[in-house]
Amino acid sequence: MTTESTADIRLLKDLEPVVEAGLNRHLAGAKEWFPHEYVPWSRGHDFDGALGGRAWHPDQCSLPEAVRTSLIVNLLTEDNLPSYHRIIAEHFGRDGAWGTWVHRWTAEEDRHGQAIRDYLLVSRAVDPVALERARMTHVSAGFELGHSSAAEVIAYVSFQELATRVAHRNTGRLSGDPVCEGLLTRVAQDENLHMLFYRDLLDALFELAPDMAMRAVATVVTSFRMPGHGLEGFTRKSTQIALAGIYDPRLHHDDVLLPVLRRLKIFERPMVGADGERAREELAAHLSALDRAAHRFTQRREAARNRVTEADRHTRLAPGAGPAAGRE
Repeated sequence: MTTESTADIRLLKDLEPVVEAGLNRHLAGAKEWFPHEYVPWSRGHDFDGALGGRAWHPDQCSLPEAVRTSLIVNLLTEDNLPSYHRIIAEHFGRDGAWGTWVHRWTAEEDRHGQAIRDYLLVSRAVDPVALERARMTHVSAGFELGHSSAAEVIAYVSFQELATRVAHRNTGRLSGDPVCEGLLTRVAQDENLHMLFYRDLLDALFELAPDMAMRAVATVVTSFRMPGHGLEGFTRKSTQIALAGIYDPRLHHDDVLLPVLRRLKIFERPMVGADGERAREELAAHLSALDRAAHRFTQRREAARNRVTEADRHTRLAPGAGPAAGRE
């Protein structure tokens, strides 16, 4: 057993009362819901194949392209739940309050994928063959978090759950479909409760070991990647999602990182050692750089939208254009 694993075991034991309290609060506040009640089954038709139904065609999808992409990315991310369960079970254990939380979290996350897949299929918003092939490829590749300590895992999920909530809510809001928005709002409520559990756990970690917690937060924030980053074509897909305003650098900075960091009072907490102070300085420098990058991204996106708007205006004003064209 390594020194690091021994330290993790001690940390998990020290945090177990916090986990138990958070678990009890979660179970008291979480509302039971059923994925099948959020799926518009009346829209569904048999697909071609064994049942001899209607073949899928891109024209059958009424969702905006970026929303469709976001839904697929979110679903394929959820599909890798077996790997996520393995990771948190390895880091947090399967006994006591930790184990109860690991299994409860997994059960709640599992229904997200169920509901989103059913919605996409009955709405014919996705090619079912391409979706299944992508699932097989993605899940077969597995997932590795890239963080080795329990402290870093706690920090990562604190930010990741909030990032997922933001992505789901904005996807639903921009979908133009009240059913889609209702479903993703319901999913986002689960993600928010998960974020609160982990955020409070991270807060307790700061009380127990402030320098360790600060180093973990700095490491996670400066290297943060969404869990779906291993998807084929993820860079192109995430760019499309960002350009649509579903999840972009500004949202990541303002709506994910800053709320958690402010709640934790990151820049007010007294540090015990030099490493904690160095980590805090690294975090501050990263946030400043990210804020500048987000500003540049937002400016470029706005300029691109203005160019498109101006081009559309010129097209409408061009001779012969518009509904009156060709009239005497």
